[in-house]
Amino acid sequence: MKAKSAARDFPVVCVGGSAGGLDAYIRLLRHLRADMGVAIVIVNHLRTVATHLHEILPRYTEMPVELITEKLLIQPNRVFIIPEQRDLHVLAGEFRLKPISKPRGWPDVITVFLRSLTEHWDGKLIAVIVSGYDGDGAAALCGIKEVGGITIAQKPDTAGQPDMPGSAIASGCIDLVLSPEDIAQEIVRIARAASSVD
Repeated sequence: MKAKSAARDFPVVCVGGSAGGLDAYIRLLRHLRADMGVAIVIVNHLRTVATHLHEILPRYTEMPVELITEKLLIQPNRVFIIPEQRDLHVLAGEFRLKPISKPRGWPDVITVFLRSLTEHWDGKLIAVIVSGYDGDGAAALCGIKEVGGITIAQKPDTAGQPDMPGSAIASGCIDLVLSPEDIAQEIVRIARAASSVD
């Protein structure tokens, strides 16, 4: 039994995406309140080019948007962005960055982060897979459900690139298939339910 910490029992929402993901992130964030009590972590595939999401996304949310740095504390009511060329892990309520473990071929940074969350996060987990190529994240979805988390895929016909949500759905471990706007409403509902339990 893991020791519960008041500082580390809020929901974490991992939003994994790639090609076409920016549209989904914007549509999602536009419909999320800034005081829901959840941490949003955007895990976007970037192997070589620098990410600009932390510069673009503040236009669409009142939550602070931060590029993740080593040992950055995970806090609610914030949006966190994975840097390029890094695998993302969680330990003791902080983000940990490691060199990308799969530098060639399709990255698996979403799968790596989701698996770390299942092992090292006490709060509610919500895994959201949006537009992108390939199938990153799909391999970790059953593990999210096993620890009581909720898994959501973007409705493929609302995604710029349906491969990634399609792979997630094919895993058999997706709870809901929704548009980005409806995903936001579901996150709000889950956050409300989580805060009423505390």
